[in-house]
Amino acid sequence: MSERPRHRPPPWRQLAHALLALAALLAAPARADESYGRDAVVRHLCEAKSEPMAQAIGALLTAVAAGREEAAWGARIVAALDGKRLLCAPAGPRLLRDGAVLRDPVTGREAVAPDRLPNAPFVNLRTRAWVEVATAALALFAEPGGAAASAQVAVLEKQYAIVPETALAALVERQPAPDLRDRLLLVRALQSLEAPSADARVSAIATIAGDPTARNRTLLAALAARPDYAADPAVRAALDTAMAHIDTWLRVGEVGAVLFSGLSYASILFMAALGLAVIFGLMGVINLAQGELIMIGAYATWLVQEALRALAPALLDWYLLLAVPVAFAAAAAVGMAMEATVIRHLYRRPLMTLLATWAISLFLVNLVQVLFGTQNLEFVTPAFLAGGTRVVADFMVTWNRLFAIAFAVGILALALLVLHRTPLGLFVRAVTENRDMAECVGVSTRRIDLLSFGVGSGLAGLAGLALTPIYNVNPTMGTNFIVDSFLVVVLGGVGNLAGTLIAALGIGQINIVIEPLYGAVAAKVIVLLMIILFIQFRPEGIFSVKGRR
Repeated sequence: MSERPRHRPPPWRQLAHALLALAALLAAPARADESYGRDAVVRHLCEAKSEPMAQAIGALLTAVAAGREEAAWGARIVAALDGKRLLCAPAGPRLLRDGAVLRDPVTGREAVAPDRLPNAPFVNLRTRAWVEVATAALALFAEPGGAAASAQVAVLEKQYAIVPETALAALVERQPAPDLRDRLLLVRALQSLEAPSADARVSAIATIAGDPTARNRTLLAALAARPDYAADPAVRAALDTAMAHIDTWLRVGEVGAVLFSGLSYASILFMAALGLAVIFGLMGVINLAQGELIMIGAYATWLVQEALRALAPALLDWYLLLAVPVAFAAAAAVGMAMEATVIRHLYRRPLMTLLATWAISLFLVNLVQVLFGTQNLEFVTPAFLAGGTRVVADFMVTWNRLFAIAFAVGILALALLVLHRTPLGLFVRAVTENRDMAECVGVSTRRIDLLSFGVGSGLAGLAGLALTPIYNVNPTMGTNFIVDSFLVVVLGGVGNLAGTLIAALGIGQINIVIEPLYGAVAAKVIVLLMIILFIQFRPEGIFSVKGRR
């Protein structure tokens, strides 16, 4: 059977197909260039649809990474889109609002305002993620080592799935800071988790294991639960090893977080108990108003903040440091007034001093409530106390708690200097050890009592200042510390600074460890029982004050 001849199109149709193919070849480069051009980016953004807007932002980042576009122009357009300053008409002009001036978003030249301004394209949740990525990436392109570079990298870490690979590679290459470069490499590893190659997945898993966080642990656990992902033995082994490694470091981070929280709480407790140790150790006065002196220091700090806000806004960021002498002086003045008017007449009547200081504490609480109200005060977080740094795993050292710890160390050093290197400290130690003998050699115990009460009250005011960046400030805030402060003084040994420090550290750490397990009330009860048992065997506390009997 003979083969049937093939049908051939007529010559004119062959010529038409050839011309169409040639036109397609010539037009292809133009479309590719247009996808990275400014006009195309603005046009797709004005479509106000998720897919075209995402493609336009991705193309913009790719163009900036390749050097075909300026990061400054891209940042200006993305910021205008986010701020609803990019105005688009369906078939009309596209405008960029620059203050009171309208400009062409592509050329930047001033444009004539139409009779009716077009609307800004709507940015939905999906496009919002692209806008955040573009804002962060373009800022990193413009200034790789800028002050906000860490926060910008954090945005890319959060939205790693949509960061264009070419833009990410360019950011890694241009990043001068080694720690930020490592974080960008981690973003690349997160993208490589879905790579088709098993070797690429194993390498990505190993890189992610080098950053042991709960987020990465959850991500790897989700991949391990997918049968298709963990089918390869090498990938499965890498996942198991990585998760075990992360679990170990997460436990280390949890221990570090507990110790740091306990240390910050102990530092506040130490400052609150330090003034009480001076007063109780010197005069034997159980001052139940010590917590209210802490509150007065906190309120004095707030008044300094408000005064700077009104009179010197440029110094507002430094109000905590400027409030140190004010908080000390305010609490010391109240304490000295208490001693001169009430407590001086009740020194040998401990029960009466107990009732009197309790009445004074109620009076101070009600007075502050009348003057300032019962609500929590709002404090500005200074720039040098905002944020923190990650040490290991999810353990963060926050600057506000570190400030409280450093402040307590400074107060301890100053107290030791005053007690052991000044005449006032010599007289205080003499009166503490033997009041009658000190009077016999000419020491004015009345004057020393007044000054010591003022110093002890001022130290409580400084504790209130250190509390402001961490705890709520309200008229009843002092009641949360008075019981623990007395426990610290009794456990450490009356009037002994070293014992006060050790007791504060112990009680602070035990509270922080027990509280998550059994609750705040149970933690207080357990700590109290432990102290009672300790006092049974050592009634004088950790250290006893030497003195003549």
